[in-house]
Amino acid sequence: MYRAAIQFASRRSFSGRYFFSRSAIMSSQPHVGIIGAGFAGLRCADILIQNGARVTILEARDRIGGRVYQDDLEGHVVDMGANWIHGQGENPIMTMARETQTVTYDPEGGNFVVSRDGTYVSEDIGTKISEFVWTTIADAFTYSNERGESISPEESLYDFFQMKVRESNFSEEEQQLVLDACKLWGAYVGEPIHRQSLKFFRLEECIDGYNYFVAGTHKRILEQVAKAAQTHADIKLNHPVVNIEAPPRKTDESIKQHQVTVTTASGDRFNFDDLVITCPLGWLKNNLNAFTPALPPRLQKAIESISFGRLEKVFVKFPRAFWQTDSKDSTNTNLPTNPTFTQFLDPSYAEHPAHLEWNQECLSMASFPSPCAHPTLLFYTYGPGGAEIVQSIASLDRSSKEYKETLIKTLEPFYSKLPGYDANSPDCVPSTILATKWQTDPYAGYGSYCNLQVGLEQGDRDIEAMRSGVGVGEERGLWFAGEHTAPFVALGTTTGAYWSGERVAGQVCHRRGLGVVGVSAGKDDSLPSAGKL
Repeated sequence: MYRAAIQFASRRSFSGRYFFSRSAIMSSQPHVGIIGAGFAGLRCADILIQNGARVTILEARDRIGGRVYQDDLEGHVVDMGANWIHGQGENPIMTMARETQTVTYDPEGGNFVVSRDGTYVSEDIGTKISEFVWTTIADAFTYSNERGESISPEESLYDFFQMKVRESNFSEEEQQLVLDACKLWGAYVGEPIHRQSLKFFRLEECIDGYNYFVAGTHKRILEQVAKAAQTHADIKLNHPVVNIEAPPRKTDESIKQHQVTVTTASGDRFNFDDLVITCPLGWLKNNLNAFTPALPPRLQKAIESISFGRLEKVFVKFPRAFWQTDSKDSTNTNLPTNPTFTQFLDPSYAEHPAHLEWNQECLSMASFPSPCAHPTLLFYTYGPGGAEIVQSIASLDRSSKEYKETLIKTLEPFYSKLPGYDANSPDCVPSTILATKWQTDPYAGYGSYCNLQVGLEQGDRDIEAMRSGVGVGEERGLWFAGEHTAPFVALGTTTGAYWSGERVAGQVCHRRGLGVVGVSAGKDDSLPSAGKL
């Protein structure tokens, strides 16, 4: 996928961030609980600690970071969760990448397309198709922004592509290539393009600037985000929450006596003055009955309405990057030179269930700057197709022969199309394979991140309802953060999670009189309307 091929349309990208004074004099020290030690929870803890609150973080896993997580791939560290920094303007994650000397990479160029029959599309046609796809994406943002109120909730981004293709002067073959290529939008949002809401597509528009792959992984960035919490907060790992009791406050005067009680799976009970909930959207969907009393109907409706994607990754490492060549194969001038991104469109040559979308794309990690480069192909899978792959390995030990063979059987039809492949060469046999399984992870909510799918009628207002909590912060001491409550320019991103933690910390500080000295909020923290976003 050509992630760096488009600069998203300009929009104000304020984070709604809060700025605080550490010198505020407080009459008491509130005890704030935070559920989840991902970016939202860690950033929230940082701000609360700076302003004098006592903070306890309850984390279900045996580690911090949430969906920002690294694992070992035969001597190389790889990000199993977040890979990208989406946009540069006012983006604190990019700032931290620079501060921590984390290597980032713009994978522009070296993008190739393999058609349905397994042959490479010519460079000229590939460029023509790519430009049309990304121009149509930009047009879809404008169309959704200007006509959102009148667009049917059932209309999809794919419907828009079909309309644009019909209006084009492409040949029949080129039209089919466009419709095949646009399906790789699923690798952005974790679900097929025909499930992507056109009505609320405007909310997918992100921070200005190009997208960068974090070639050096998020490890140092995570360490910086977590520094204050690890030093000053009480972080309790292996503490999955099963019940949250938050009775309404009777009067404003009772705020100091009000308590939120949290029960974990082991039976431990914790009492807090306020509770910040950063659990993923999928967790909230599956645990609405954990709240006593129940959350307000409008908040429940919002949680139930917004969908989440299913984006998975498979790292395939080889003894050598066989696909890297100095010149085109002399026997086949259609083969690419040093492919960076390769898209495999609707492959007739790969065995798969007939009813599943089986498009794949891979990124060559051998193209990364030194010292981050290694001979690995990163495959992105998504939606029902990704679910099929995850299901095939869900019960297998990652060190087992069956695990490796299962994934090779799935992906060999694709990487065998790359230049330099020789079935008889040991360089072309994977030395190790590692796949994510977020869909099997209850603490990830059985998915990746929020997604705006067809059928939504009030998507913007649903996000706003989750962001505001429909008053449960003031009334019951419950506050919601996470990428699904982010400013509209950062939904579904680590940046959005980070900003949401700041926002909630500011709300709690303000409520507790902890010396909030200034607030900077822009359009993206207010409710948008079509034509004014």
